[in-house]
Amino acid sequence: MAAKLGGQGGGRFSLGQNSDINVTPFVDVMLVLLIIFMVAIPAATVSIKLDLPPAIPPPPGTKVKEPVLINIQQGGNVFVGDKATNLDSLITDLSAKLAQDDPTIPPPQQRVYIRADKSVRYGDFMAVMNTLQGNGFYQVALINEELG
Repeated sequence: MAAKLGGQGGGRFSLGQNSDINVTPFVDVMLVLLIIFMVAIPAATVSIKLDLPPAIPPPPGTKVKEPVLINIQQGGNVFVGDKATNLDSLITDLSAKLAQDDPTIPPPQQRVYIRADKSVRYGDFMAVMNTLQGNGFYQVALINEELG
């Protein structure tokens, strides 16, 4: 807090108001926040190893192979491509579809894409994921569609 001693008007001992901003507390708070962020940011950046595909586009004129999609709809309906299935026959239908698309690679080693509706229950999604991983399908990718 600051006061102005002496000056225009008033008596010898009257104190006028100082209209200048005292920035010392502001600077103190900013320095404390700076130190807090400098300490907290390295802890917040945790490295996660990702297996990202290369960002190389195919040559012009090359027909891109359509991926095998597992669609999960509200109510637990599961589709492999366009064929309706359930959790019991998911692996059989998926293996048949993958073997049909590329017979040179074993089905569990091929990449599978999962797309789920916004209203799908988390338990239904995790049941499909657990079924896939329990049968050796570890190359699983999730599809996110932006709302337009």
